[in-house]
Amino acid sequence: MLRLSIVWKAAVMTVKSRPQIFLWSGLFYFTKYDIIRGGNYMKNLTEDQLYARLEELTANILDLDQEAMAQIQVRLDSLTKPQGSLGQLEHLAKQLGGIQRTSNPKIQKKAVLLMAGDHGVVEEGVSAFPQEVTPQMAYNIMNGGAAINVLARQANADVFLTDVGIAFPIDGNIIHQRVANGTQNMSKGPAMSRHEALQALLVGAQVAEEKILEGYNLFATGELGIGNTTPSSAIVALFTNSSIEDVVGRGTGIDDAGVIRKRRAIEKAIEVNQPNTTDALDVLAKVGGLEIAAIAGSILQAAANHVPIVVDGFISTAGALIAAKLAPKSVAYMIPSHGSVEIGHRNALAGLGLDPVLNLNMRLGEGTGAALTFYLVEAALHILEEMATFADAGVSEKSI
Repeated sequence: MLRLSIVWKAAVMTVKSRPQIFLWSGLFYFTKYDIIRGGNYMKNLTEDQLYARLEELTANILDLDQEAMAQIQVRLDSLTKPQGSLGQLEHLAKQLGGIQRTSNPKIQKKAVLLMAGDHGVVEEGVSAFPQEVTPQMAYNIMNGGAAINVLARQANADVFLTDVGIAFPIDGNIIHQRVANGTQNMSKGPAMSRHEALQALLVGAQVAEEKILEGYNLFATGELGIGNTTPSSAIVALFTNSSIEDVVGRGTGIDDAGVIRKRRAIEKAIEVNQPNTTDALDVLAKVGGLEIAAIAGSILQAAANHVPIVVDGFISTAGALIAAKLAPKSVAYMIPSHGSVEIGHRNALAGLGLDPVLNLNMRLGEGTGAALTFYLVEAALHILEEMATFADAGVSEKSI
């Protein structure tokens, strides 16, 4: 077994000529082998230690580089097209430059960071599928047979599945970072402790950090966990001041009676726990999920290291809302992928001030919509790099 080493000063690396501040400054740094096989060492840290690390992480998130974005705008305006005519592709090109802090942004390697966890609230009959489906689908993903595997292969992206809290521990080609055997039933009390919520957040950050060290510089969020639209609905309702009816959909395909049970479970969870909407950790711990927390953590780490992250559907956007409440500047590093048919997704995106790039009537999760959006992110860079300018092509510019 490879051993950990203690790092007492800020660990700063230079990647592609940009300073990168990585996660475990002042704490413990784990090798790749430790992260995949060694389990979650953060259980040994106190809540105060975990919170201090989260504060350090969020403090490293900067505004986008406006100078780089202005330079890209000049380049876009010189290309052989009416100004602004490529719409969101032009916005993506500028955003990528602002994130990477360069007028010549590049994508080296792409990864889907897929976080898995289970939910005690399934006891309330909120899902059409039993909890056993979570590990079954995890094995399907590890074997390359899920929709996310197919779409990631098409996009030349790698899929990394992390067990943050599957109720049934499993083996295989999975990153083992278990915080708990799923959450508790949030309709009877907190879904998890504040300590567990912090652990799960930093697990997501740790996984993202490891992939950044391996050279990945474009991420997609993904999730796996039966029942996870229920805590997501609760998070979205609380943070967007929406009614339960406006954010609760059918998830995996529940019937009308199931929708009623789901609404009642969320209403009861909010009544029992009284989440404080001014405290994102309180909301996350009381009505959230372990994989939702890990998604939020991966977004925060990506932002701290100037890496764009494509946000998938409803559950991922609930995680993005958590990240945004913890670090408002992190929203600038998010690329919204698709508009899910889950009814609460519109409210969730509006809460972030984002518009989806795609509308394909999807609601699968796993990161599928985000993987499809990889194509458009790269298309934006191809436009920036390969399209001729008016001067290059000898094309006359507009006269008025």
